Amino acid sequence: MANVSLKRVQISKANTTMVIATAIAAFALTFTIIAGRALLNKRSYQAKVINGKEKAVDQLEANIKATNTLANSYKAFVSTSSNVLGGNPAGTGDRDGDNAKIVLDALPSQYDFPALASSLEKIALDNGYKINSITGTDDEILQKENKESINPEPLAIPFQIAVTTNLVGAKNLLNILERSIRPIKIQTVNASGNNGELDLVITAETYYQPQKSLNIETKVVQ
Repeated sequence: MANVSLKRVQISKANTTMVIATAIAAFALTFTIIAGRALLNKRSYQAKVINGKEKAVDQLEANIKATNTLANSYKAFVSTSSNVLGGNPAGTGDRDGDNAKIVLDALPSQYDFPALASSLEKIALDNGYKINSITGTDDEILQKENKESINPEPLAIPFQIAVTTNLVGAKNLLNILERSIRPIKIQTVNASGNNGELDLVITAETYYQPQKSLNIETKVVQ
């Protein structure tokens, strides 16, 4: 009877040892699988980070080269002996100024109707016209909603100018507006009176173009 009890104790101890060993093996296997998966995920993440950094470096190097090319092109553009209008880059006349200034005057980056009205007034007075009115809609507050964008488009500024002149003066004013540094699209021309004195009303529009924004992206690697 004692031998039977001893055998049972030995069997029980063996079973307990086997259970413990099996549990340890199962734990070790589970830990190995989880740790291996974590290492694989970390390796995949690191590979994505490295790939993203390499792309960013390549893009940065391309941008630096493009910046140098742009800077050289700009210097050549503004250092010509005469501007695109045939004027003096260092002068102060209506057709003078360097090419960069002319481009900015031709297509401003901000809506400014008072400045446009002053420009039209100067054109008319310098050419001897009697100004009756210069009108338009000064909606600067509304136009502030047209912020910078990646691909900005020219936006119209409608206006109307009324002068008193004669037939020859009317033709000359139309030519002057068409040759203006700022692009002006004439829509309607109304004249009343006689050849000696005409009341001329021109409805037209010019343009401005909001600034181009830089597309700087921040990417989260997952």
